[in-house]
Amino acid sequence: MRILLIEDSAKLTDSLRLGLTKSGFDVATAADGELGLRMAQRGGYDVVVLDLMLPKLHGLELLQALRATGDAVHVLILTAMDAVEDRVRGLKAGADDYLVKPFSFDELLARLQALVRRKYGTKQTQIEVGDLVLDTAEHLARCGATDLSLTHREYRLLEFLVFRRDRTVTREEIERHLYGSAGVAMSNVVDSAICSIRGKLKKAGGRALIHTRPRLGYVLAEEAP
Repeated sequence: MRILLIEDSAKLTDSLRLGLTKSGFDVATAADGELGLRMAQRGGYDVVVLDLMLPKLHGLELLQALRATGDAVHVLILTAMDAVEDRVRGLKAGADDYLVKPFSFDELLARLQALVRRKYGTKQTQIEVGDLVLDTAEHLARCGATDLSLTHREYRLLEFLVFRRDRTVTREEIERHLYGSAGVAMSNVVDSAICSIRGKLKKAGGRALIHTRPRLGYVLAEEAP
């Protein structure tokens, strides 16, 4: 899950990036509104966490510019502006959630996870596909009664596929999710990770769920397409 954090406090940015990364998120950051808008417009993020009192471009202006182009990315405003009218303005401008500083990190994490689930059309923290169970709150996966020992990268890849179950995704989409817009020039990294996940599912006695679509990519489904 990819987060764009637009926040001008370096101390808060470093703290949130560390906590969110440990919680399984891939975090990109911007320290002013103009850069944040450009990064948000490039896309590829599951949630944008947006401060309002930003240099160069106010957070509300940034949000309005995003919504004016039809961009539907989920936005959580994170700000010290705590008046009711501030919250109303933020939500009317197109924010999906509003959290006031100071805040509990656990609450922020729960709200982000809820927004990601909403994006992919599920309200459950545990998603089942055949005998695979993915726990998006704990960032764990199991097959039947066996926990899958996945690396951080493997979990993120499997989660990416589970959220897009029954839909073919390309290697380029997977690379962009794992490594951001810059990508990584490693032709076999996705194939190797897929092979490893398949092996761990098989070792746990699970069915083959990740199917190759020649010249297209991969699809996670209970039945081969």
